[in-house]
Amino acid sequence: MHTLRHVLAPAKLNLFLHITGRRADGYHLLQSAFMLIDWCDLLHFERNNNGAIERVDLTQILPADDLIVRAARALQAASGTQFGARIEIEKNIPAQAGMGGGSSDAASTLLALNQLWALNWPLSRLLPLGLQLGADVPFFLCGHNAWVEGIGEQISPLHIPAARFVVLKPNAGLPTAKIFNAPDLERATKAATMADFAAHPFDFGRNDLQPVAQALCPEVDQALLWLSSFGLSPRMTGSGSAVFAHLPENVALGAAPQGWHMQVCSNMATHPLADWIVSDS
Repeated sequence: MHTLRHVLAPAKLNLFLHITGRRADGYHLLQSAFMLIDWCDLLHFERNNNGAIERVDLTQILPADDLIVRAARALQAASGTQFGARIEIEKNIPAQAGMGGGSSDAASTLLALNQLWALNWPLSRLLPLGLQLGADVPFFLCGHNAWVEGIGEQISPLHIPAARFVVLKPNAGLPTAKIFNAPDLERATKAATMADFAAHPFDFGRNDLQPVAQALCPEVDQALLWLSSFGLSPRMTGSGSAVFAHLPENVALGAAPQGWHMQVCSNMATHPLADWIVSDS
């Protein structure tokens, strides 16, 4: 095996996101339900024998040292393999949207190269690399929808009913650090349970980052109002500017505001690369 084509990297939505505290080192403690959706980036991998890591941007120019390259180099260094890879990326998930696109690309890169380089590393060896790359990467490596706690490293499988969602991404993006550093961010939401969430999975809780984001980015507020005009109950996902709503079959949407990206998505029960996850047993 020298190539892997059409490797999917799905986006996620945070059905809710609560900040329950803050550690002494400044990291925020959270609770959230992370849900995979079928809005995906597409990656293609070709193995080489000279150790070079090369990324080719097929749809938009990404930063030179993005999470794909960093993930490949991290696995290469940790494993000591002599192989390298040419990685082509068709980028579809918008940046600074709160949908985990970069983290998903990194996770799919780790899973693909684990196959392509014949490392056969179990998930327990990939997870520390993922966490070093970003707090959301371990979720995508685990391969299922999840109840997430701690700083993002405590991941429990979570059943979420099949459903459709509309996702609306305004032009503006939001840098995560600016939101988490805001002095008026809610940081003491009472802890919830999975049973609380399971009773009302699509309208449970809130996104504690949303009020800060609305103040920083008027387009977030505009996106929420636009989806609300169709009788939906939208909220922001993650720390980015994208907003979403559960979309019943009988709701017809108008055209999105000019220049904004709207997508109707279905959720996914498992990650498209779940068969590549090597168990520790």
